Amino acid sequence: MMLEIKEATKEQAGEIARLIMMAMTDDCCLYFCGEGYGLEDFRRMMTSLVERNDSQYSYANTLVAVDGSRVVGIAVSYDGGRLHELRRVFVETAKARIGKDHSGMDDETQAGELYLDSLAVLPEYRRRGIARRLVQATKGRAEGMGLPLVGLLVDKGNPDGEALYASVGFRYANDSQWGGHPMKHLVL
Repeated sequence: MMLEIKEATKEQAGEIARLIMMAMTDDCCLYFCGEGYGLEDFRRMMTSLVERNDSQYSYANTLVAVDGSRVVGIAVSYDGGRLHELRRVFVETAKARIGKDHSGMDDETQAGELYLDSLAVLPEYRRRGIARRLVQATKGRAEGMGLPLVGLLVDKGNPDGEALYASVGFRYANDSQWGGHPMKHLVL
C-alpha cells in the first residue's frame, strides 16, 4: 500500500461526499433531510457542496488519504471563526435540495480552533493508522493557519472514535449537541 495524505481536488468530490456521509452516519444524514428526501438526495447535495470552494465541506477544506488514485480516507477541517459564513451555503443548499431549513442549527465550533468536521476511512482500510495520519496532518494545517487548537465533536455513542481521538492527544472540553445526537467537544 502506497498511501499518501494530500490536499483534495474538486474531481474527488463524489468520493469525499460518500466518506463525509460515513462519518455522519445514515441516521444523522436522514435527520438533515426534509420529508420525502433520502440518502441519495443527501449524497447529491453533499457532492455539490464538496465541489464548491465556499462551503464548510469544500474540497478546499479537505485532506485525502489516497491509495493510488483511490480516496480511502478524508479529514475535512476549517477555521471555526468562519463557521457562519461557510455554513450559509449548507443552509441555502439544504433548503433548495433536501427540503429542510437548518438556519437555527447550534454552533459546533468557534473562533480560535480548526474544526475537524469529518474524519472517515473506508472500512477495508481501517486499523492501519490512516485516521491517525489524517489527524496529524490536520494538526499541521492548524499550526500553519496560526490556530492554537484543533476541535471536534464525537458522538457519545462512539467509544471507538473517542478512543482514537484520545490516543492522539485530544481531551474533553465540554458536552454538545449536533445532528440530533448528544456529543462531546474534544480539543487538541
